[in-house]
Amino acid sequence: MMSHLRSSGRWAKGLVALTVTAASTLAAITAVAGPAAAAGHSKPAATAGQPKLGDACTSVDLGTRHPIIKTTEVSPTITHFKGWYVTQGSTGTQTISTNVQETISVSVGVNGSVQGSFAVEALGTVGASLGLNVQVNYTTTSSTNKSITWDFYQPGYYGLYEGTKKVTGTYGSLNCNRTKQGDGRWALKWTEGPDTGSYTTFTTLEEGAVRCEDKVPANSIMRKAQGLLDCGSPAATAKHPAGPSPSAKAEAAKAGHEAAAKAEKSVKATGSPAPNTRAALDCQAAVYRIDVPGKPLNWSAPLLANDGIRLRESTFFSAHLDNWRLCNVTENNGVIEASLWNWGNGGCATIPANIANLEQAYLTTATCGEDDLQRFYIYRDVPGSSKVGVQNKYTGSMMGHDRYADGELIRQYSSGRPDGTGTYALTAV
Repeated sequence: MMSHLRSSGRWAKGLVALTVTAASTLAAITAVAGPAAAAGHSKPAATAGQPKLGDACTSVDLGTRHPIIKTTEVSPTITHFKGWYVTQGSTGTQTISTNVQETISVSVGVNGSVQGSFAVEALGTVGASLGLNVQVNYTTTSSTNKSITWDFYQPGYYGLYEGTKKVTGTYGSLNCNRTKQGDGRWALKWTEGPDTGSYTTFTTLEEGAVRCEDKVPANSIMRKAQGLLDCGSPAATAKHPAGPSPSAKAEAAKAGHEAAAKAEKSVKATGSPAPNTRAALDCQAAVYRIDVPGKPLNWSAPLLANDGIRLRESTFFSAHLDNWRLCNVTENNGVIEASLWNWGNGGCATIPANIANLEQAYLTTATCGEDDLQRFYIYRDVPGSSKVGVQNKYTGSMMGHDRYADGELIRQYSSGRPDGTGTYALTAV
């Protein structure tokens, strides 16, 4: 390769350092499952300090969850690019404005961002399993043109670029639930829950310059940039004035990225429309209070539409606002899915759509409808115990409360509450 920076200091400046926060979440993620894959899919990897499928759990864990990485794919990606022709008289240091090729945003799940500890833990697990330093907080590559300063020592047709390794894949959710053993007894174990989703992140950004004739490693960022040059075209072989040289390949790739991003944005914008109302719910006859185990406070539905479900003590004046039925119930692999219908106000428990992407969004009730925001997974303790964990189907977050106090709102927490305040009891009335 005939082009390079003048000093290692300049090269260091060309790298954008990653900032890994949430150290408490990632401190336990220390084991690396193997060398980084250059591209393609890999199997889920176990990391230290995280429960594994089949491990024992306790009733305190019913209201918590952890990510399990199902697939990963690593692909070199060019974020900025410019074709550039260097003549004999134009060698030396030049500062060139490159054009945006693709913008990468870090996201986990349906929210299009990174909200809560579950997302951070998921991305940290991805990085540890691949041996890569990946972004674990919400960020995005630059969406504006970027100037790159480079020392050109020989004439030629160059591609100036900034790029990264884009990491995508799918995840699942490890939840604590009762499992029947081979001897017929029941035990609480970490099982793979029904919640799944996809993630996107990226590694360190690097910038450089590459020519058609340079020998570069396969599956590298530099090789990806070289592929955007129109090698063999008149732009690459004929005499050309010094300066920009348009690349048809780069423009075609950019158009493809923009179309895909627009389609993805459209899907996210319409991902949670207003619910379709139901004519009727198929509710079980049993009526429950959703209690804090061993204590008098329980879930109480709001009287006012702009209020949320709060912890209250049942009294003669509760007016059935503390009474709940399970409706349209299904069960898959031991996990119940149901709508929670309130006897007192006739609404169904839900996360408000306008704040569903937020950590600690509150739970409320609304007109019952065909809406995943109104559907909940229920994880149960062993038979004989009424303790449960409750998870929203759409957001994947676990229900819990910040403190035990009269009037405290029930909220969603992406990983649940580690102190057990996300474990409740379905107490038959």
